[in-house]
Amino acid sequence: MQAFIEKALTRIFGDKHEKDLKQLWPRVHEINEQFEKLQSLTNDELRAKTSEFQQRVTDYLADIDQDIQEHRDNIADNPSMDVEEKESIYEEIDRLDEQRDQQVEEILDQLIPEGFAVVKETARRFVENDTLEITPDQLDKDLSVNRDYIEINGETGKYYNTWIAGGNRIKWDMVHYDVQLIGGLVLHQGKIAEMATGEGKTVAATLPAYLNGLVEKGVHIVTVNNYLAKRDTEWMGPLYEFHGLTVDCVNRYDPHTEGRKEAYEADITYGTNNEFGFDYLRDNSFVVRPEQLMQRGHHYAIID
Repeated sequence: MQAFIEKALTRIFGDKHEKDLKQLWPRVHEINEQFEKLQSLTNDELRAKTSEFQQRVTDYLADIDQDIQEHRDNIADNPSMDVEEKESIYEEIDRLDEQRDQQVEEILDQLIPEGFAVVKETARRFVENDTLEITPDQLDKDLSVNRDYIEINGETGKYYNTWIAGGNRIKWDMVHYDVQLIGGLVLHQGKIAEMATGEGKTVAATLPAYLNGLVEKGVHIVTVNNYLAKRDTEWMGPLYEFHGLTVDCVNRYDPHTEGRKEAYEADITYGTNNEFGFDYLRDNSFVVRPEQLMQRGHHYAIID
């Protein structure tokens, strides 16, 4: 099986892939080991993994976040501070922000095996079960108002494995293969993963999107046209929503609207390169007050 996948990956990554594969295969094995362990969990226990991961991220960043906040409080509490002193503090905040980004990558790297495994196990459960019974939280209840694949009855709920995507009702039928795990690892590293039509690049992207969504600083998934942006939001969205991550698409809303601004507040935001680009230009060319900004920035992006 490994030899077969390596031949397939030669087409995806080219001849240079062999060295990279030697580094990636141990991670794939780790992911699959974690995947096996998750199968004994209840749906609620599986869902609780996301909160656990987010808490681990918070704990890992606690010290540097405290340092950054203390510097900001120092500026806020001293409005008459000397300009040069204030500039020096801002420079220190910039340095700490860069250090924080590095620490984010460190903790996410630690979470890769478990995080990717959670997404794969969720995909497996949707394939093998028509419904997944849960104890709903407030987000589930809110989503159920306009999501026909979520049903809430008092203190119990269900996620169905069929939903509308791109105008068609689909039944979830994909579980991440090893080649897609490798694609997800490559994407998380910020590298190019060239995958042919039908080799699962859209589902591979759910792995790093979920992982980076744990940071709650914004994940952008950039597609080439309006139809794909909306379809992929609907197609992949339930996997994220099952775990409490919010998903939206900027192309659903007109520019300069509250709806679009809220779409950028989602944990994972889909959209076209044109809309992301124009919103960035508007924010950096015409906005005069912070509350007019559409984009909040982002931690991670995938260009599909």
